Formats: sequence, structure tokens, C-alpha cells
Amino acid sequence: MPDVTKLKADLIRDEDLRLKPYRCTAGKLTIGVGRNLEDVGIVREEAMLLLDNDIARITADLDRALPWWRTLSEPRRRALANMGFNLGIDRLRGFRKMLAALEAGDCARAALEAEDSLWARQVGGRAARIIGAIRNG
Repeated sequence: MPDVTKLKADLIRDEDLRLKPYRCTAGKLTIGVGRNLEDVGIVREEAMLLLDNDIARITADLDRALPWWRTLSEPRRRALANMGFNLGIDRLRGFRKMLAALEAGDCARAALEAEDSLWARQVGGRAARIIGAIRNG
């Protein structure tokens, strides 16, 4: 077995470390340290690690942008995190009327505001589930 620490350093030097997808010299969609996403992909455990990191990021974003969100019921917190995961925190913050209604405890109004959006028309069933959780909490 090679010295893994040294091998990692060699591979990072030779492959580079890229945190966003790119096309390698062979034209394959690649990420990280030469991970060929088209031929190799990722395994379930890697996908779950990415998901855990994404959930941590969106909940931290919600804590910073909307600190009151932690006072919501668990289904409503989950709904807001799902919506934020889908939209990103900046676009979620654009739902000003919905968020104001949620913060004020007017969940029926918040659900109506979410329902009356391009986002709801675009994501269909996902929006219906999220809006149901906001409404019924």
C-alpha cells in the first residue's frame, strides 16, 4: 500500500483540486481531484455526505437570515429548510410576504403567499407538500 498522505498530495498536484464541476482534457464532467462524474459518478455514501453538508449549510443560512425560524413547529421548520434548499437563501428571502406571515404566526396566510408564486407552479408536488406543512404544521 502506498503512503496515502503522499499519494493524495501527488494527485492534488497533478490533477488539481476543483470545487466546482469542470470539463477535463478528455471532455468529461469532473469535480474534486479528478473525479470523472460521467463514468465514475458518486456512491450513495458520498451523496449522503453532500446532503448532510447541504442541510448544515441551509440551516446555518436560515439561522443567520431568519433567526425566528427556530420558533416554528418542526414540520414548518422542515418545510422552510426544504424550500431554502431548493431556492437558496437569497431567493427564499424574496418571499417577503410569506416570511412575514410565518414570523407573525399567520400560517394560513403564509401558505397562501407561497401558493401564489412562480416557484409553486414550477415545482408542483414539492410545493404542495411544503405548503401543506406550512398550513397544517
